[in-house]
Amino acid sequence: MLIIAERINASRKQIAQAITGGDRAFIQAEAKAQTLAGAHYIDVNAGTFVGEEADRLKWIVEAVQEATELPLSLDSPDAAVIGAMLPLLKKAPMINSINLEPSRLEGILPLVLEYRTKVVALCQAEREMGETTEAKVALAGRLVEKLTGAGVPLDDLYIDPLVYPLSTNPQSAGATLNAIGEIMKRFPGVHTICGLTNVSYGLPARKLVNRAFLAAAITMGLDSAIIDPTDRQLYAMLKAVTLVAGKDDFCMGYIGAFREGRLE
Repeated sequence: MLIIAERINASRKQIAQAITGGDRAFIQAEAKAQTLAGAHYIDVNAGTFVGEEADRLKWIVEAVQEATELPLSLDSPDAAVIGAMLPLLKKAPMINSINLEPSRLEGILPLVLEYRTKVVALCQAEREMGETTEAKVALAGRLVEKLTGAGVPLDDLYIDPLVYPLSTNPQSAGATLNAIGEIMKRFPGVHTICGLTNVSYGLPARKLVNRAFLAAAITMGLDSAIIDPTDRQLYAMLKAVTLVAGKDDFCMGYIGAFREGRLE
C-alpha cells in the first residue's frame, strides 16, 4: 500500500499559520513525523493562498526537502504552479492531480510526460462528476485511454474514483468501492487511490468512518491512499486489513509494524 501523507496542507489552520509566520521548524517537524510514520510521499499544498500560491509552495518544498528524503506529491489546482515547482525537486514526484477537463489535461499532461512523474487522475470531466459505479468506471476508462495513449506508463497512473460525503450521498461509498474493484479488474497494472476525509465530512466521529472505508477499499483492491500516517489507529487498520486481504507477503509488513510498536 502506497501512502501519500496529507498533513502539510494549507487548509489546515496550523499549517496555514506556520506558512504565514515562516515557521520552517513546524513544517519540517510535520514532514519528519510523517516520514517516520511510514509515508512514501509527502503531499504539499498551499492552495488557500490565492495569488501567492507559487511563492508559498516553493517555500514549503524547500523546507520539506531539507527535512526528508521522501519524494513529494505536488497538490495544486494550478498547472502553472506545479510547473514552477518541478525543477526544484530532488526526486521524481507525484502530481495531484489531473482529470478530463480540457484545461487540466492541457496544463498537466505535458508536465507528467516531461518530468516522468506519477499522477493522480480524478474520475471527473468538465460537465460530469462520476456519482455511480458505472459512471466512475467509464471515466476511469477514458482516463486510462487518454493518458496511456499520450505515453504515461500504466504503472504511473493512480485513478481516484472520488468518494463523496456520506452525509449528503449515502450511496457514494458503495459506488466508489465497487468502482475500485472494477477498475482494478479491467485495467491490470493501473493503481487506485483515494483521499479518505471526504467520505466522513459532516459526520461525528469522522476518524471511525475513515478507518471503515479504508478497510473496505483495501479489500476491493485499493493499493494507495492519501492519509494521515501519524494516525496510529488508521495505520494499524491499514496494516491489518492488508494482511487479511492477502496482500502482505509472509506477513512481513504486519510483523514489521508490530516490532516497531506501530500497532494499536
